[in-house]
Amino acid sequence: MPSSVYDIDPAHSSAHFSVRHMMVTNVKGEFTKVSGTVMFNPDNPAESQIEATIDAASLHTREEQRDTHLKSADFFDVANHPEIRFVSRSVEPHGDGEFLVKGDLTIRGVTQGVTLRVEGPTPEVKDPWGNLKAGATATTKIHRKDFGLVWNVALEAGGVLVGEDAAITLEVELTRRAA
Repeated sequence: MPSSVYDIDPAHSSAHFSVRHMMVTNVKGEFTKVSGTVMFNPDNPAESQIEATIDAASLHTREEQRDTHLKSADFFDVANHPEIRFVSRSVEPHGDGEFLVKGDLTIRGVTQGVTLRVEGPTPEVKDPWGNLKAGATATTKIHRKDFGLVWNVALEAGGVLVGEDAAITLEVELTRRAA
């Protein structure tokens, strides 16, 4: 079977993150504007490629002050680094319907290698307009300081205000391009 090329559907895709707050709970947020392309070859996954872009200004945590701070130079520095990018380097099967996707993640102009655990793509379905759709979920964890996200405050009782590890989940809906 030849490779299929898909576009990430920005209206039905998002990137979520979770970071420890005050050492007691996880605060979650999302980036609502995700776009990119996926070339998937089910017979030879090593030939597959993924490129995704996240609009850093689309960050939303349900708290306007926190969103403003996260978009500032203390964190994502959206004014100078408006995009977060991922480009795959390798795709390998990892169980039934799962893949390990290794690639380069760029945040704040800093690029680091990461490994995504990907479930999917799902079997294709036809939407009411005749488009072929599939979906996938990808997860990883990063150490935020590796990407220059170093702002923090020490707590009086010990620990820090913002945890150093971030759990990331990408939910993408894919639209197959016409041949």
